[in-house]
Amino acid sequence: MDRVIHPIEEESYRRLRARLDTSHFPPLTRAVVERVVHSAADLEYASDLVLDEGELAKAHTALHAGAPVVVDVEMVGAGITRRETVCRLKDAVAGPGLTRSAHAIRLAYEQVGPGALWVIGNAPTALEELLTLDAAPALVIGLPVGFVGAVESKAALRESGLPAVSNVSEKGGSAVAAAALNALLYHPVSTEEKP
Repeated sequence: MDRVIHPIEEESYRRLRARLDTSHFPPLTRAVVERVVHSAADLEYASDLVLDEGELAKAHTALHAGAPVVVDVEMVGAGITRRETVCRLKDAVAGPGLTRSAHAIRLAYEQVGPGALWVIGNAPTALEELLTLDAAPALVIGLPVGFVGAVESKAALRESGLPAVSNVSEKGGSAVAAAALNALLYHPVSTEEKP
């Protein structure tokens, strides 16, 4: 993907790297960590994120091969640039034992099926619902934010064995979830990866 990088972004990354050494990370991990830290201006994400280079490489290949990208809220979708996303929150309804966010995940899965990249930055219940489905995701970026359910839903994601990007703390949100996906989207595709 050809992308023009604004001088302000270049300077921001220069300053980030002056304060945080990311040189020891493998390439995709470094890209995700730096973009998440940059999106929140929060250096603590470097030690809070949980991710695996091999899983990121497979997700990167799937993303660039055209796998669908599903988001839990429109704000996450708005932050993902140069890629269409699926968000079914407008169509969802809450019911007994089911939040609107969880219902939206069900609707999205019915639409896209297995193999999608799921980007959840807002609702822990959306992440919890995804874990009940047989979604066979290319990747789950599970970074919901909050004091109720966020830590627990991210721990459940890590315990599920699904390929994932998550973090340990309550922190998260739409901006950091979108940033993690954008890091994979912007990272160059090597000649070995091209479909």
